[in-house]
Amino acid sequence: MANEWGPLEKLAGEWEGEKGGLDTAFSHSKGEVLGTPYREKCTMKPFGPVDNGKQSLYGLDYKSAMWRDEGNPFHTEVGYWLWDAATGEIMKGFVVPRGITVLAGGTTDADSVSFSLKAALGDPQYNIGENKYLAKNASSLSYLVNITIGDDTWSYDEVTMLRMNEFAEPYAHTDHNTLHRVG
Repeated sequence: MANEWGPLEKLAGEWEGEKGGLDTAFSHSKGEVLGTPYREKCTMKPFGPVDNGKQSLYGLDYKSAMWRDEGNPFHTEVGYWLWDAATGEIMKGFVVPRGITVLAGGTTDADSVSFSLKAALGDPQYNIGENKYLAKNASSLSYLVNITIGDDTWSYDEVTMLRMNEFAEPYAHTDHNTLHRVG
């Protein structure tokens, strides 16, 4: 890979996190907030360029899945990480099969090893889309992820602010993990 991928270059590959993740979320079955460890697998495959007129993007096609103790993943994502070298814009666009789409973004330098991406409901650029049920019962108000890239590792800390019927005030659903290169 050439340096067209900027800070995304080091993320290309196959990654795993073995029970290092922690999902802090409201459990509907238990009626309380629980912190649950999880394991994760993620693949990121480079592509590009994708040209939008004068804009040229390079990116990573990614898929991730997370498991607690059950046989099937409790959470999956598919999407793209995108880098625009001309503007320093970095983006993560993804779909969660609960009926949520997110385009989160920010700016950083090509050689950065840490950066933040954010999205908010109704934001004109970095937005969150959700189905009618979630909009009524558990709306995602904002999303923030902080990324830190190391040698053959990378970590994320995510905070999704939710308006949930079970809480009078917005609630912070958090996830964090450190993944290690396996391929």
